[in-house]
Amino acid sequence: MHIRFGRLSVVLLLPFFVSVCTSPPRGFIILCAGDSITAKAYPHFLQRLFARDGIRARVLNYGRSGFTSAEYRSFLAGNLERLSREHPDAVLLQLGTNDVRVDGDRVETADFAANMRAIADAFRSFRNRSGRPPLLMLATVPPIPAASPFPFSAESVRRVEEEINPAVRALASAEGLPLVDNHALFLSRPELLPGIHPSREGYRALAERWYEALRPRLGL
Repeated sequence: MHIRFGRLSVVLLLPFFVSVCTSPPRGFIILCAGDSITAKAYPHFLQRLFARDGIRARVLNYGRSGFTSAEYRSFLAGNLERLSREHPDAVLLQLGTNDVRVDGDRVETADFAANMRAIADAFRSFRNRSGRPPLLMLATVPPIPAASPFPFSAESVRRVEEEINPAVRALASAEGLPLVDNHALFLSRPELLPGIHPSREGYRALAERWYEALRPRLGL
């Protein structure tokens, strides 16, 4: 039997190729941004949670150890094009612990708020693979344990409670951004935060906290 492929065949095949080319991207890209609380571990556990539930996802760790909000703002400005090419579907932003140090890295609260606003604006300029802005989520800063050594002090403990976290909450409220209360997590389970950094189980709990907040917002 001889089959002819003429103009009609090409026309009939066009809808198939168009539907393939315009099908939505598979899976999710999650960009984790912040200081060492991000850099050290929780994105690894977050990746494992997606895998456990059979959800295709790529979790990117752009945490930078020791960075204040000012330093992360500078890092983001210098790497904006590179990071934007990741096309994240969601950005998880956890910053502020190093801003309450009592050495040369100390950042005034008004400057912290301005830095966080600029960082949020930069991330919202990104586009995911479907051309939409990513979901941006903020988090409160974990408590500073009272016995933390220099460069932290009792002043650091107070500033997290009275200045930094209120500034994070105010930004989330003003900009309509989802807020994950990681401060409350460690306040209720202090054994997970033996120092400035969580324990391994603390990082695991932190990942679970982010995951539970992400799922409904990603339609899962």
